[in-house]
Amino acid sequence: MLDTFRGILIPFLGTVLGAACVLFLQKNLNRTVQRILTGFAAGVMTAASVWSLLIPALEQAQDTIGRLAFLPAAGGFLLGIFFLLLLDRMIPHLHMNSSEAEGIHTKLSKNAMLILAVTLHNIPEGMAVGVVYAGFLYGNVQITAAGALALSLGIAIQNFPEGAIISMPLRAAGMKRSKAFVYGVLSGIVEPIGAMLTVFASGFFVPIMPYLLSFAAGAMIYVVVEELIPEMSEGAHSNTGTIAFAIGFVAMMTLDTALG
Repeated sequence: MLDTFRGILIPFLGTVLGAACVLFLQKNLNRTVQRILTGFAAGVMTAASVWSLLIPALEQAQDTIGRLAFLPAAGGFLLGIFFLLLLDRMIPHLHMNSSEAEGIHTKLSKNAMLILAVTLHNIPEGMAVGVVYAGFLYGNVQITAAGALALSLGIAIQNFPEGAIISMPLRAAGMKRSKAFVYGVLSGIVEPIGAMLTVFASGFFVPIMPYLLSFAAGAMIYVVVEELIPEMSEGAHSNTGTIAFAIGFVAMMTLDTALG
């Protein structure tokens, strides 16, 4: 259980390190650097969704229902997509058009919307880590300690730019460095909390673990398609984001297969 707790904290450490950029850098991250980091994060999350979540879900379901293993995987995946779609409707996020955001801007600053958006990202990521570690704890043979660690490391890598994306604009808006750092750190606190709650709850739902794994995969893919890909493709020279996506995908695939 101690190893599980440490593994759950690894992604949060990525957010902390990213937020710490505000303590050392004078200006916002260069737009090209942001695009590269976002593309890399999208690649990491896509590969993690496949190798750390969907494939174990299919393998576990195949042990019990054979050729129909695609049913829980597909069902859980779609539920994850629609769950994040519902959250997106309830919580304002960054990719609204001007008419949609007009009323919200009167109540929320752009930085507040940014914090909400990153927090929204962290919900499925925390769930994904929690579900994988729960599967390992409860004896799912398709999930190894190394595979769970690979997922945590991969999400920590993509959390680094998220921490910086929160703290740096706050500093640019005039906030003290220390306070901007704290806000960046707090934006990621929902992740380990969500992961621990998922671990505890999963003990009651071991028979439906394939649904939980694929649900987390669907939620993460939604974040990639709805938030990260538009960010990495914005503006000129968007191919740099595409290249970073490929590198992130290969890096996470390598981590998962080599350690798993």
